[in-house]
Amino acid sequence: MKLTLHPTQLPLKRPFTIARGTIRHQNCMIVALQSGEVTGYGETTCNTYYGHDYDSLSRSLLQLEEVIEEAADLHPAEFFDRCEAIIPNDRFALSAIDAAAYDLYGKLHGKTTYELLGLVWNGEVTSSYTLGIDSIEKMIEKLQEEPEWPIYKIKLGTPHDLEIVRALRKETDAVIRVDANCAWSPELAVTNSHWLKDLGVEFIEQPLPADAPEAANQFVYKHSVLPVIADESCRTEADVAKCHGNFHGINVKLCKCGGPTPGARMLRQARDLGMKTMVGCMIESSVGISAAAQLLQLLDYADLDGAVLLAEDAADGVRIENGKVIMPDRPGSGIVLNQELQVAG
Repeated sequence: MKLTLHPTQLPLKRPFTIARGTIRHQNCMIVALQSGEVTGYGETTCNTYYGHDYDSLSRSLLQLEEVIEEAADLHPAEFFDRCEAIIPNDRFALSAIDAAAYDLYGKLHGKTTYELLGLVWNGEVTSSYTLGIDSIEKMIEKLQEEPEWPIYKIKLGTPHDLEIVRALRKETDAVIRVDANCAWSPELAVTNSHWLKDLGVEFIEQPLPADAPEAANQFVYKHSVLPVIADESCRTEADVAKCHGNFHGINVKLCKCGGPTPGARMLRQARDLGMKTMVGCMIESSVGISAAAQLLQLLDYADLDGAVLLAEDAADGVRIENGKVIMPDRPGSGIVLNQELQVAG
């Protein structure tokens, strides 16, 4: 196999703000694995919060060139184990190479990625559409631009959280979920859960910082009147057991956990523990979204709108149309890379 790296900048339709800051474009690394005339693709994002940029991702991925050359026709799960042994601490880089391996192996063998993971297609779980932090007027405008989604996820972590949710609730009868992105205290999270429930909110995602003491998470878990879903507190497989009894569910992101191989294991483990399961995304192209969507059978909730937020996509693959996840009739993860990007690579 041959490795090619495509550092890519994805422009957004609008500036996107969460509690930690604002972005106007997303830097990502698209990874290509080629065997003969067939190429598989994976993607990971650059992310200052987790300490990843083009240089760090390139350094990690180039360390895998020897194992890639020798991998030949290894099943992606076995290939992942070999890659993890070389770069165990760079889950972002691992996620891109793992996703690319599934896409390639599936294309070579006429199988979808979900079939290779031992799953069947389940298009019943609907994705949410995310509204980043902005003025209330702008957030209403964003919702009105995408009026037919059955679920909206609202980013919070402002002095005006109550006013934001109240205003948006007046605009829609859709399901609302909220994501505080680590911005609340335990006491505020519990207080907020009461008025959020009155406004018909379904759950709260990551109210406390990722390094919050277990006692703080326990307090929210026991006293919140809404389910609490771990995101930043659940990065890798080892975190699932730690979240059990402190959160009602987990949000798995392929970039954070290392790809489809560990992601599927995390979701199965959480279900065995009686926890709710969710797969989310960064703002990323259809390369990353197509890989994440392969896990749909294992989910209670999905948040796969990352490519919908882009002004320009890098690929064609799994599509999200008003929340409905539409799988292409192609093997692997169904990814066809943008021709301009292929030439640029």
